[in-house]
Amino acid sequence: MNFFNNILNIIGSGATAYILASRLRDPQTRPNTLAGFQLAESGAVPFLKTLGARAKTEGDIWLAEKLTIHAADEKRHGQIFAHGLKQLGKQVKSAAEMKQLKQSESKAKNSSPFMAKYYRGYDLESLKAENIDWLVFMASTYILELDASKDFARMSRALPAHEPRSRNLQQSILSVARDETRHAAYLYEAMERRLSSREIDQIVAEWRKRKIDAMFAMVGDTIKTGGNSRSLVKDSVPREMKQLTA
Repeated sequence: MNFFNNILNIIGSGATAYILASRLRDPQTRPNTLAGFQLAESGAVPFLKTLGARAKTEGDIWLAEKLTIHAADEKRHGQIFAHGLKQLGKQVKSAAEMKQLKQSESKAKNSSPFMAKYYRGYDLESLKAENIDWLVFMASTYILELDASKDFARMSRALPAHEPRSRNLQQSILSVARDETRHAAYLYEAMERRLSSREIDQIVAEWRKRKIDAMFAMVGDTIKTGGNSRSLVKDSVPREMKQLTA
């Protein structure tokens, strides 16, 4: 990464870290932030499982095993964030409620400026697990996992350690950060199995530049919208109430 991109990366990472830490620290925005993480982590599971099956079919048993472990980790991460929400008396809205919410919003507002910028030039069909180029998956996900490990570590420190529930969540998020570091490591090794060191440097630099652009797009959208986003959560229904209404 050249000097200019390095400076932009530091600025963009700093802004992103501040936004995420602020949202997690604030009791008002913490539930929605945890819900977003739960949906992102759990949502990656089917994609990774399909990729694992594809790798096995193609004869890459090593990669298939790594992807299977990755999928199991993401499932556990989703459960961690779901538990964090439960401690706050919240839960993610149902699929039907989320679908209705999306339909009530404009397509432009509902799209992710980050993902649109990061994967610009690739259509949805080419990014499906059945079709995605292995190097595109490895390099793009390597950058995301590597940065996520640092972001989660920073966010854990934003939680008030004197609160028992926050302290437990803090330790859980740190475990997520460690998993993300491990994911980044196997993805880099996967690239080493296919490319020379110089080729890896080139493809990683390309996706790093995309990540920088995507971060600034996300920060710009946050400033434009004032940090407001649609609610992803609803109040949890106590088990006793569920039994009464069954």
